[in-house]
Amino acid sequence: MNHTKILITGGAGYIGSVLTPLLLEQGFKVTVYDSLLYGGSSLLHFISDKKFTFIKGDIHDKESLSQAINKNDTIIHLAAIVGLPACNKDQKLAHSTNVKGTENVVNSLSPNQILIHASTVSNYGAFPGSACDENSSLNPISCYGKTKTEAERIVLDFQNSVCLRFATAFGVSPRIRLDLLINDFVYQAYVNKFLILFEKTYKRTFAHVQDIASSILFAIQNHEKMKNSIFNVGDNSNNYSKEEIALKIKDRLEYYLHFADIDGDEDKRNYSVSYEKINSLGFKTNKTVDEGIDELIKASRIFEFKHPYKNY
Repeated sequence: MNHTKILITGGAGYIGSVLTPLLLEQGFKVTVYDSLLYGGSSLLHFISDKKFTFIKGDIHDKESLSQAINKNDTIIHLAAIVGLPACNKDQKLAHSTNVKGTENVVNSLSPNQILIHASTVSNYGAFPGSACDENSSLNPISCYGKTKTEAERIVLDFQNSVCLRFATAFGVSPRIRLDLLINDFVYQAYVNKFLILFEKTYKRTFAHVQDIASSILFAIQNHEKMKNSIFNVGDNSNNYSKEEIALKIKDRLEYYLHFADIDGDEDKRNYSVSYEKINSLGFKTNKTVDEGIDELIKASRIFEFKHPYKNY
């Protein structure tokens, strides 16, 4: 089958609004299926493209979802409640969306369709020491990580699936998010002129949203090599401690940085990650953390700071 018709669940979101134009430029017919929980202005630019279709729908709605899936060849499942704050705000919704919603997607698929699932390195939880690879044990420590780990197991039961565990995203998107670590740190430094940092030595691993979108295109193009497997998506050079990120921003902006010794960050993730598996197939990221920080500072001059871009 020629997989030219693509459905993106959650396509109006942070990743989807970067992925959609990339796929349209490649000649794919793209349908975005989204409940517009965070609005749909990120999609307005594509309305005049005849290869673009929008369906307002919820992945909880089995009938509507199934009808949309059945008309497409490749399903890219992005729809989720994403991040620790958003999931903690409504854990019941997080579970029903991230787990039951994923189950609805998988149950709507036919064997000849392709499923590419957006997972997360948050599934590793707290894993200090050697870099996690796809065979490392999972230790999710948040509602978000736990629901995404459970969703991943559901997806892998479908024999034509690829699971992409994305590093923590950063960078500018038409549906920008300011609750992501690097994006949030730049926001705090630029707007509030101060940042209180907990657990400064804890390590994270990062991927620019454009590279995340490119990895999905790569998975479509290399599906036969990647199906029925899991891939970490990012780059070994983008493993940094929280302190290192804060100091990179301080090199560019004047702000007060305070390292807190008491209390702590609710998000206790601490890991570095290996990306050798996907790199061995030829996928490489293009954007560095430094480039992402520079573009976020530039974008900060444009944002209206009324908190419309947070997921919680």
